[in-house]
Formats: sequence, structure tokens, C-alpha cells
Amino acid sequence: MLPPTNNRVPPNAAVVGLQWGDEGKGKIVDLLTARYDCIVRYNGGANAGHTVQVGTERYALHLIPSGILSKGKINIVGNGVVVDPEKLLDEVDGLRKRGVAVGDNLRISDRAHVVMPYHKEQDAALEELLEQKSGKVGAGQIGTTRRGIGPAYSDKVRRSTALRMGDLLNHSLLLRKLETICGLRMAELEALGANVTPLVPQELADRFAAAGERLRPHITDTVYLLHDELRAGRHVLFEGANACLLDIDHGTFPYVTSSNCSTLGIPAGSGVPGRMIGKVYGIMKAYSTRVGGGPFITELLDPTGDLIRKRGREYGTTTGRPRRCGWLDLVAVKYSVMVCGADAIACTLLDVLSGFDELKICVGYRRADGTITDRFVPDAERMEGFTPIYETLPGWQRELTDCTDRDDLPREAQSYLAFVERFVGIPVELVSVGPERTQTFESTARFASMS
Repeated sequence: MLPPTNNRVPPNAAVVGLQWGDEGKGKIVDLLTARYDCIVRYNGGANAGHTVQVGTERYALHLIPSGILSKGKINIVGNGVVVDPEKLLDEVDGLRKRGVAVGDNLRISDRAHVVMPYHKEQDAALEELLEQKSGKVGAGQIGTTRRGIGPAYSDKVRRSTALRMGDLLNHSLLLRKLETICGLRMAELEALGANVTPLVPQELADRFAAAGERLRPHITDTVYLLHDELRAGRHVLFEGANACLLDIDHGTFPYVTSSNCSTLGIPAGSGVPGRMIGKVYGIMKAYSTRVGGGPFITELLDPTGDLIRKRGREYGTTTGRPRRCGWLDLVAVKYSVMVCGADAIACTLLDVLSGFDELKICVGYRRADGTITDRFVPDAERMEGFTPIYETLPGWQRELTDCTDRDDLPREAQSYLAFVERFVGIPVELVSVGPERTQTFESTARFASMS
């Protein structure tokens, strides 16, 4: 368990994934929450899945910030998030049934865009059409969660077909907008070959106005709220969803999500200038995983990959899909550190690597033409044919779940962390060796940068 305060901790900070998501951001946010007053989600939607384990209780959060599990914190869903109101209400109800208070501690931006049922229909229809066009089962798709995230962000950009959370509080306005939107959306769904029930504006307006009424106490102008809190001297922690390598601009395009999920999305997604963020924690698994399509240079399609998946329980929090698993790709991590401006690494799931005789870490790529590069390429087409260049490190046999300090780790595990620090050029300040809150400790960095 981390101490509640530390004189080295800057007033405001961010937690962001350095890989393809599922790094354990929710756990790290939950731990750091003790040091902050406001926890803010600034991107993504219900496609995110942040898992936090408190004792024997395991919580899967999709839209609500992980700080909801700590008393006395304000949890803010920023304007950059796309909100599925019904999923959000399910999440609220589920938490309340388990004794978690959800009231004034949850605030939702009135400018956050709404995910509607037709967005999910469109999401699924497009994925199926892409598969059909490819002529191969499972091919051609982006690999979305089919939660309607991409289509909702598309409507945000189109503007005329968009709905925002504030619209749900005005039934007549909502109905008027849906009367225009439904006709356009039905034409699009039919063009995609979707077999859907006709959209009825009145039914949708009634349904989502009712959801809006239930959420009315939580919906507010979160930009002013955040700046009021900052002026009052409150400290803010930004919780990124997804991860840098899935960023719409800086990830492995087109196999990315539909938002800026690096730290670059914080100003736009919250209304807080980037200069007000004092520290960025980059979250990194001790190995690599990915869900869905797209390049994954270190993927292991063998018993080793299967063992990592089994030991790490690598199945999606949101979809349940088995994750693709592989060795740690430090070329990709170093790129994300650069893009996100990360100051420190939180290394999670180090315990999963116990029991291997040797471990491999990717330190470069060999292109299809035989040339070598140490730079990550955020473009799926250009990464075609890349193979990893590995450094091999000795493994360790001892289980790590009882370790409470870096010096408690086997020498080989300490060397593994030190290698990461030297290659990436920033310290590993937090280490997680198990799913519970108590199985994370602060790490004293001992490294000299290789950069």
C-alpha cells in the first residue's frame, strides 16, 4: 500500500498506458487516489475496462473513474469521454449494490457526447462488412469492442448528428434532434447491410430522457468545476483509458481507438491545460499484450504465449476476449514515453514472469528488407514484415507476490527492471507483484540512462 502523501509528489498528475491497454491503470489510479482530490477520465468510453481488487472484492469499471472506490474524492467524467448513459447507470447501480457510495462524488460533463443504440449497430455492421469484403473470417476488421465508440466520436465530428449529455435533460430538444438523426442513421445502417428494427425517435427520446433524469444530479459543466477545484488548491489525477499505442493520432493506425488516449488528450478532453500537469506515470506491463487486430511484433503464438496468458489471466475486462501475449517490446514503450512525456514507469504484473528460465526483451526491429531500426512506426502498413531483435535476460523461479520492496525481489527481477530503466531513460517508481492493493510498492530507481 502506498503512503497517502509524499513531498515529492506534484500537485497534479496523469496515469497513462504505454502499450496497447490492459496495463493495470485502474489499480495504479486506485493506489494514487489517496494523494489527490479529483480523479478525471478524459477520453474513451465503455470500451475501457479498469479492474481494481480491494481485498477479496474485484471491481470492473468502464466509465466511472477508479477513484470512486475511495471516500471523499470527486470523480469526473470529462467532456472528451463518450458516455453510454444506460451502461453508466448499470455501473452506478452495480456499485451501490456492493456498498460503494455514488452521489455527489460523481460528476459528468454536460458536453460529453452520448453513445446511442444505433452507434452500436453501426459499429457491428461495419466490422462485419469489413470481414465480408476481406473474404476471410476474422480478417479486415479493426477489432473494435462494438460498443459504438467510433461511431459516437464520428458523430461528434459531424456535429449535426451528435447528442451530448446536456441534451438528455431537455426532452423536446432531444426529440427534435432524434427526428433528424434517425432518418439519416437508418439510411446508413441499410447501406451497411444491417438488419435492424426501425428507429423510432419518440421511443428513443423517452428512453434516454428518462436516463438523463436519473443522471441529472451528476451532469454539470466539468470544465468550470475542475478550474474551481484547481483554484481552491485541490490536486487532480487524470486517468487515461486505452493506451498510447491505441491513440487515434499516435497509435498503430488504423488499428487504434477513436480518441486521443495519450496524455495529449488531456487538455481537449478535460479543459485543463497540459502545463498544469506536474507528473506523468506511464503504466507498463512486464510483458506485452494486445486485443483485436493490428501489428504486434513480439507476439508469441506458442506455449510460452499461452503460459503468459494463463498466468496473467489475460482476458479482456470489457469483452472477455483472450488477449494476444508476447515479450516486452521496449521500442514501443520508449516511443510512448516520448509521446506522453512520461516521468516515471509503474511496472505491473511482474509476478507473471516468475518461473521462466530466460526472458526476452525487444530492443529493435528488423525490417522486411533486412535493415534495422530502433524507432517505433505508428502505421500498420509500414510495420508489415517487421521482426523483433531481442536481448535475453536470465529469469527467476521464485514467486514475487510477497515482495514489499525492490530489494526483496530476486536479483534477476531487479536486473530486469534496471534494464527497462536504462533503455527507456526514466525510473521505474512503482512495481506491482499481484492484483491486490497491498501488492504494489514504491521502487527506488538505480539507473543511468542509455539515451
